[in-house]
Amino acid sequence: MPKKDYYDILGVNRDANDDEIKKAYRKLAMKYHPDRNPDSKDAEEKFKEAKEAYEVLSDAKRRDSYDRFGHAGIDPSMGGAGPGGFNGGFEGFGDAFSDIFGDLFGGGRGRSNVYRGADLRYNLEISLEEAARGAGKTIRIPTVEECETCHGSGAKPGTHATTCPSCGGSGQMRIQQGFFSLQQPCPKCHGSGRIIPDPCRDCGGAGRVKRQKTLEVKIPAGIDEGMRLRHTGHGEPGVNGGPPGDLYVEIHIRPHSVFQREHDDLHCEMPVSFATAAIGGEIEIPTLDGIARLKIPSETQSGKVFRLRGKGIKNVRSHMQGDLMCHVVVETPINLNDRQRELLREFDEITRSNGDRHNPKAKSFMDKVKTFFGT
Repeated sequence: MPKKDYYDILGVNRDANDDEIKKAYRKLAMKYHPDRNPDSKDAEEKFKEAKEAYEVLSDAKRRDSYDRFGHAGIDPSMGGAGPGGFNGGFEGFGDAFSDIFGDLFGGGRGRSNVYRGADLRYNLEISLEEAARGAGKTIRIPTVEECETCHGSGAKPGTHATTCPSCGGSGQMRIQQGFFSLQQPCPKCHGSGRIIPDPCRDCGGAGRVKRQKTLEVKIPAGIDEGMRLRHTGHGEPGVNGGPPGDLYVEIHIRPHSVFQREHDDLHCEMPVSFATAAIGGEIEIPTLDGIARLKIPSETQSGKVFRLRGKGIKNVRSHMQGDLMCHVVVETPINLNDRQRELLREFDEITRSNGDRHNPKAKSFMDKVKTFFGT
């Protein structure tokens, strides 16, 4: 029976590039692999065909010979180059398959164990005033530094690390699992490629020791709760020469005794005396910049909000200034003496005599109550 065309087997055009051929083979190999089709002769034959086609078309010289002379150009019995050890079985399959699927199983020929260090987070608590104006803070963070005793080698002074006998210093071990040839970190040296017979006492062979590092953090004016400041390269060190991670300083603002913050605006409750709310007056208002004076008009009701523009917090990005919102709370006087009580009773009698005029809310409320009860 004449052999099938290799391009037809992989389902690619004759001008397909290497990536397209590799992708087509990957798809067929995963579909027809004997481990996935244990009792299917048809799948086994298709798997062999796909492998043979890939071995030829992935090799530039063999592909050129095949394109010029067909199967005769790569058949050893006809003086061709031959498909490199393919004898109807799976000899030599390990290298080809691991090249294609090494990334799926953590293999990857020649891959070094270089890793970026982990990122760190530091929770920094600041005052509302520091958040509004900006500040400089000094923090101490954990870090890992080179061991001064062994200078990072991990070996006791006077000794040195040796090449791992199991992996020959590569840090990788190749394991054959059926038709798969996989690579994984060497279990003896854990991927480092080195063995330390006599570890350093100070670092235990790690070559690094834990320390505390001091770092200056600049708090920008207007920063808000939960915002993070990134400090590149101040995270945990990388592994085997990998880059360090980053440090993220997360901002938390302590509760304030006077103000509550809402984005760039500030809110505060302002107690106002009964008399001032009734006849009007002027009161002092605290702000982050000092004392401001606020005019209270006569007949001001409790809950009235006065806006002081530009007395809030400057936005950290746009630099637009927020406002201060003053919420009036009319305070009922306490600890009254006899004379004060007498005057208030007299005042109450006067206002009751013309309640519709002096207490419109109370009149409106009582009308609603009467309507509710049908009286």
